[in-house]
Amino acid sequence: MWKKIIKYGIIPVIVMLIVSLLGFYVWSQQTYQASEFLHQHVEAIPRVNDWVVFEPEEQSIEGIILYPGAKVEPEAYSYLALKLSDQGYLVVIPEVRLNFAILDINKANEIIEEYPAIENWYLGGHSLGGVAAASYTFEHLNQIAGLFFLASYPTNDFSALDLPMLSIYAELDGLSTPEKVLEREALLSEQAQFNQISGGNHAQFGLYGPQKGDNDATITAQEQQDQIIDQLLSWFKDSSIN
Repeated sequence: MWKKIIKYGIIPVIVMLIVSLLGFYVWSQQTYQASEFLHQHVEAIPRVNDWVVFEPEEQSIEGIILYPGAKVEPEAYSYLALKLSDQGYLVVIPEVRLNFAILDINKANEIIEEYPAIENWYLGGHSLGGVAAASYTFEHLNQIAGLFFLASYPTNDFSALDLPMLSIYAELDGLSTPEKVLEREALLSEQAQFNQISGGNHAQFGLYGPQKGDNDATITAQEQQDQIIDQLLSWFKDSSIN
């Protein structure tokens, strides 16, 4: 009897589990890659280990870690990284496990260890990457000077914490809609700033082309990117402890 239970009960479950895991793996590798527009505006995308790294011309004590959105290649954020590094920041965008930052929350540890000269780290992420960044920050508050969200929001409650936070969201985002972002406003610290990009959408927080479920933007990708850069730089300056 037990042999029949194993044969007709457990084995099919194991087979289904294996098939499901293989299916998830294949799906996770179908990523959003950097657009032609990005490659036209960023001549070289430097890498260190499995990270995209843009270093400023002079040694900096301030660094930025950006967790990519789900299934988005790190290179898709290279325009943002280049422009921020031009203003004196070290910028690191890591590859994450199975292209889901939520499966690799502690990736920031490796980066922080690699660059001991950096005194102030700002951590953030796009979409699901922001959720992962928030989870890391919540457990490592002494290591992060500020937390930012690009079309994202936390699941942790930061409301009682003294932490600079920035939430940039887009009017026409079809995935992390303005309503979803503002519904979680109470989870952010009292220092949090909220900035909406009029006419922007979800995919244009990176440069990787259209994304399923998103709305069409009424501003160009470069316009949205430049607004994000300006808002981040202003917030970094206001949040700096130096």
